Amino acid sequence: MSRAFVKEDGPDTEPLPDLPLSPHPNYVTPRGLAALHRRLAETQAALAALKARPDRLDRLPERAAERDIRYLTARLASAIPTPPPAAPGEAAFATRVTVADDEGRESSYEITGEDEADASLGRIAPQSPLARALIGARVGELVTWRRPAGATQLEVVKIEPLPC
Repeated sequence: MSRAFVKEDGPDTEPLPDLPLSPHPNYVTPRGLAALHRRLAETQAALAALKARPDRLDRLPERAAERDIRYLTARLASAIPTPPPAAPGEAAFATRVTVADDEGRESSYEITGEDEADASLGRIAPQSPLARALIGARVGELVTWRRPAGATQLEVVKIEPLPC
């Protein structure tokens, strides 16, 4: 086969662009830091398995894993471990805040790092509008949560530290 038909360089051998990193301080809970380490180890293992494939014509999965490793390594390098407060008097990072809306329905939210935030689990990043409304509030206080659907008042019912 002529060397003219062998593809050695090209777009499929170039690294994928890096994932964007947040401009905010990278505060992490102990659980969030452990999750970042676990994700990095899993991604490194996945990359090793991809590189061990006998048929490596499609390099996109390898490039994606390498990109993810760069991202996770950067997030770990910038991590600021922040343990929960021992006895929180006010809502803060690494606390679970229970609030009641104007109809008395209660919801709990954990203020966690960006990489740990997951709205479906009630985990919110400190930069989110809800977390910004809650941080600094004490039990019994009303806070205003400014949402796209309109502002709503929430009463802080309980504040507790996140488990380590």
